[in-house]
Amino acid sequence: MFGGVGAPGHQLVQPAEYKARYMDAKAPHTLVDVRTPEEFAAGYIPGAINISLQELQQKMNRIPKDKPVIVYCRSGNRSAFAANLLMQAGYTEVYDLGGIIDWVRQGLPVTR
Repeated sequence: MFGGVGAPGHQLVQPAEYKARYMDAKAPHTLVDVRTPEEFAAGYIPGAINISLQELQQKMNRIPKDKPVIVYCRSGNRSAFAANLLMQAGYTEVYDLGGIIDWVRQGLPVTR
């Protein structure tokens, strides 16, 4: 476990921690971008799948429960809400990466 505690039930993970622990180490996980398809098309974190917050409850079955789930959005508000929804649905290892704004600000990779 890493990062701080976010809203009740899920953990926060900082961009550099996520990159080192999951991207660089190629550790099994699912990275979910909960922004709109239009926002996703403008640029996303490599390896992410896009399930907008509005569609999360209907499409949650696309996210495996047997590995960590990391969620992010633009600024961190939608990802916190999404993380709570996933925890309520029985996902046990959910991390909130916050927003892509911080990711970009730190010079981390984005796919366009």
